[in-house]
Amino acid sequence: MKIDAHQHFWNYEPQEYTWISEDLSDLQRDFLPSDLKPLLAANSYDGCIAVQALQTLSNTHWLLQLAAQENFIKGVVGWVDLRDPKIEEILEQLSIDNNLRGVRHVVQDEPDPEFMLQKNFIHGISHLDRFGLTYDILVFPHQLPAALELCRKFPQHSFVIDHIAKPNIKLGNNELWEKQIRQFKELKNVQCKVSGMVTEADWKHWCKNDFTPLLDVIVETFGTERIMYGSDWPVCLLAAEYAEVSNITKRYFSTFSQNEQDNIFGNNCERFYLNI
Repeated sequence: MKIDAHQHFWNYEPQEYTWISEDLSDLQRDFLPSDLKPLLAANSYDGCIAVQALQTLSNTHWLLQLAAQENFIKGVVGWVDLRDPKIEEILEQLSIDNNLRGVRHVVQDEPDPEFMLQKNFIHGISHLDRFGLTYDILVFPHQLPAALELCRKFPQHSFVIDHIAKPNIKLGNNELWEKQIRQFKELKNVQCKVSGMVTEADWKHWCKNDFTPLLDVIVETFGTERIMYGSDWPVCLLAAEYAEVSNITKRYFSTFSQNEQDNIFGNNCERFYLNI
């Protein structure tokens, strides 16, 4: 099964989606399953993982409702406040729905580079295993040292780094990103999503070769059994159409074995989120 491991849905409300600013005006509308379904089919994907784009419990419940209605949504990565003193109770209630496969916090927007090492956040992370939930790491490169320490604290827990940790592809100078991301090589509990790259490049003038040296580092670090493809639709539309984003990754991995390609475009995602 081919799976898009990272995409989003929303009913656009300006007062809620404040991160969708005027310079992201192309995203200031609804993006729903009916919009994505034909794109998945046209690009030979069987399903997707819906990831939170709003940090509210009501949004998590809404995504779970969508997953219950649309069988091509194979799982949901929702949001919970992992710092909440009642986190066990919250997770217990949410995990009744088997479509919840993981959680995420938008750490990239947190001013504290060690946000994930705060005592109450670590306490929340410590309860995810009990409920069979993975954790998506959304960070910028300067936050990778904290992410590394977090993953080392929980060697049995399943983590995945979103968007290859968002190196600045437009400006380059990613030596520090490379040094930090390579430190995850020995952490077998950490995977990486090849996603969100076009929006870190020059939106109007990127080319496929811009991503090659970064993908080389990701493959050398994680191997083909710890990488999964994600479109980051609809955010990717700021810089590229769905098919263009998919083709960047397909082109890069086209010389890899069929088994390796199957892992990257579906099998790894199934094992990570769906326990298949």
